[in-house]
Amino acid sequence: SSKIRNMEVQSGDGVAVLEDCIGFSLTKTISKVEEKLKKGVLPDCQDDDIIPKVGNEMGAEAQIRFLKAKLRVMQEDLANVVFECRKKDDENQNLETRLKDTEEKNTRLQRTISLQQSQTEKYKMLSQEANKKTEGLQQEVTALEKVLQ
Repeated sequence: SSKIRNMEVQSGDGVAVLEDCIGFSLTKTISKVEEKLKKGVLPDCQDDDIIPKVGNEMGAEAQIRFLKAKLRVMQEDLANVVFECRKKDDENQNLETRLKDTEEKNTRLQRTISLQQSQTEKYKMLSQEANKKTEGLQQEVTALEKVLQ
């Protein structure tokens, strides 16, 4: 996703072009295809649907125009996909931040729970000691009352 984030979508001659730092040149690629078409060498991909069967009857110029139009559509689709990826990347970063905040809050709450449990144990022991002391004092009071009677 960091690679997608660093890509820039630009517009050149009314065509959305994805500029990647790898060094891909759309102009060079188109020039190579045009040269092959001028020489009469057609790509080996006759079975795919890039150029419909009617395209075989088109001249080289018409095929180039058709391919350029198809390329424009594909580049627009690519630009939309890149936009959606960036949007999803932003959403993921937002969710990661929220998750980190939630985990930190959970850690703080666990510490608080641990502290409160230890305080509860301490107060239970103090309560038990006070109850024992109260029982002892109660027995003493009972014994003294018997002595007084």
